[in-house]
Amino acid sequence: MRDVIVIGGGHNGLVTAAYLAKSGLKVTVLEARGVVGGCAVTEEFHPGFRNSVAAYTVSLLNPRVIADLDLAKHGLTVVERELSNFLPLPDGRHLKVGPGRTKAEVAKFSTRDAERLDAYGDRLDRMADVIRDVVLETPPNVVSGRGLLAMLGELLAAGKVANRFRRLDLEGQRDLLEIFTRSAGDYLDQWFESDPIKAIYGFDGIVGNFASPYAAGSAYVLLHHCFGEVNGRRGVWGHAIGGMGAITRAMASSATSRGAEIRVGTGVREIIVERGRAVGVVTVAGETIRARAVVSNLHPKLTFERLMDPGVLPADFRSRIASWRSGSGTFRMNVALSELPSFTALPGRERAEHHTAGIVIAPSLSYMEDAWIDARRTGWSKEPIVEMLIPSTLDPSLAPPGRHVASLFCQHAAPELPDGRSWDAVREEVADLMIATVDAHAPGFAASVIARQIHSPLDLERKFGLVGGDIFHGALGLDQMFSARPVMGHADYRAPLAGLYMCGSGTHPGGGVTGAPGHNAAREILRDFRRGRAAKG
Repeated sequence: MRDVIVIGGGHNGLVTAAYLAKSGLKVTVLEARGVVGGCAVTEEFHPGFRNSVAAYTVSLLNPRVIADLDLAKHGLTVVERELSNFLPLPDGRHLKVGPGRTKAEVAKFSTRDAERLDAYGDRLDRMADVIRDVVLETPPNVVSGRGLLAMLGELLAAGKVANRFRRLDLEGQRDLLEIFTRSAGDYLDQWFESDPIKAIYGFDGIVGNFASPYAAGSAYVLLHHCFGEVNGRRGVWGHAIGGMGAITRAMASSATSRGAEIRVGTGVREIIVERGRAVGVVTVAGETIRARAVVSNLHPKLTFERLMDPGVLPADFRSRIASWRSGSGTFRMNVALSELPSFTALPGRERAEHHTAGIVIAPSLSYMEDAWIDARRTGWSKEPIVEMLIPSTLDPSLAPPGRHVASLFCQHAAPELPDGRSWDAVREEVADLMIATVDAHAPGFAASVIARQIHSPLDLERKFGLVGGDIFHGALGLDQMFSARPVMGHADYRAPLAGLYMCGSGTHPGGGVTGAPGHNAAREILRDFRRGRAAKG
């Protein structure tokens, strides 16, 4: 008999396990794949070439999680990009974005925009600080039927969160309202006039978000990508030495050093429910494992629609999960390269700072909107949006000497093709297009590709359980955030069944490799164990 079973060895499941094991609970993590890590894994996809497979860059990983789990002690090293972003443009010009560099670069296109950058950055930082304050908080979960004391506790928690927002002046409150409700395009248009700076900032509004940059709510997606930090420097992006798998290997090492058991190659077929309570699981192999509590790190739809009899769940909860919006339009590739790309906008194959950056191919917000319209109509855009990272410029261990690996993170690819075709029938064709898109800006790139690894939205769903290829486990809209993630009344990481908990990205604060959902879920589970609720229901 275990105290806790964690379903899914992705990063949030490992974080949950580490915190629970540290508190003395007997924890077993069950992972269906042969390796832990979920979407944060590193694979050799061609002899001598390794790279992060799905998640591919570091910034949102919470510093408290890093410290509490002693991830550096367990082998994690994160290095910063030398340049944040590089935007090559069709007319041969380019934009570089990075600390101390952006203002002079933007001035090449608009002196007015350059002068407004500091104010924009300050405004965004202030809003990001509000989000940082609530990332490790359990959302207020005021519901009927939980007893007066429980409701009072939730109301107090709601008051604490509200006080954080009240500390903003009127201008700050107006800003926050705008960022939660407006589009990234509208928000950026009110600040800037030149296309390049709006494009490089607007890209964050459509990452993992199958929508136009002018879709309401996309401004928050932009902000969601801004509240991270690397090595204590806010707003910076970095690379984990050894790829994203180095993060989850360190997490697994931390969890096992505290007594957690991790079993790979052990998928779960069913959550056992007896008398309205989760009491264990049945594995794909037919093994029954019982526990006082079960924690799911899976996508909400997988947890509640595939692992249990839906009849044990409240009818309204079932309908809300059935309508959960999930599908981010991501097409993910890795390529092995014989040489570094030479861009028309900045020629040269010798390693330079722009090769370490997030290289964004999307020259304007209108280009991004056209890409989305195209994908909605045909399944993918004729002129797609591509972000390319070349992590071997920061971590030579990923490729043989003189060779490189690149991540291609491509938007927009419809989660489901509109004509009923399978992604399996077109994945190679779309991969060719993505490479050709880069080649148009860096002639010779296609010829330098030695091998490639392709993950269509369907591949991401089958391999990693990302329903609709959604990297966030569900859209980041107002109806699916904070106290409504995944369903209002269950934002406190507790499912509608006693003994069943949630710790994945389908809970607050959402997607990205943050560790925050795992941290928060562990805190709530431990509270229940201390109060005896985990044993009694």
